[in-house]
Amino acid sequence: MRKNAAVFPGTFDPITNGHLDIIKRGLKVFDKLIIAVAENPTKTPLFNIDERVAMVQESISGLAGVSVESFDNLLIAYLKEKGIGVIIRGLRVISDFEHEFQMALTNRKLAPEIETLFLMTGENYASVSSRFIKEISRLGGSVECFVPPNVLKRFESMYGKNKR
Repeated sequence: MRKNAAVFPGTFDPITNGHLDIIKRGLKVFDKLIIAVAENPTKTPLFNIDERVAMVQESISGLAGVSVESFDNLLIAYLKEKGIGVIIRGLRVISDFEHEFQMALTNRKLAPEIETLFLMTGENYASVSSRFIKEISRLGGSVECFVPPNVLKRFESMYGKNKR
């Protein structure tokens, strides 16, 4: 397993400035970071997998050492295929921890050789969640401070330019 690489998995529906914060901080620890966009059929994403991958790619352009891929299998199986032994997960608020901790313990049971590294998001992004962003935009509010410019343009094309 490669030691200086990690995978940052998620649905990224859409990618937010909080995700970008975790990506940039992950690059301080790892030389290579794969952003793994989950197909995740149990969720009903606003954007399809191709749109989500494209938004992530556009958002990270210019960041050396980062790549984007989609996956539709068990995360542990994906990491084994890639030969990578570290998962990066972002934590915003204390309520994230319980869910993330359960996933990390389950993953450890399935693959003890794979570690999960938790990164706390910057305080500016603690309130940012994709779910809230989608709701704010749908109801006419501005999400400019929460998402990268390319994602903002997608919302504006869907809902019109938000003025609130």
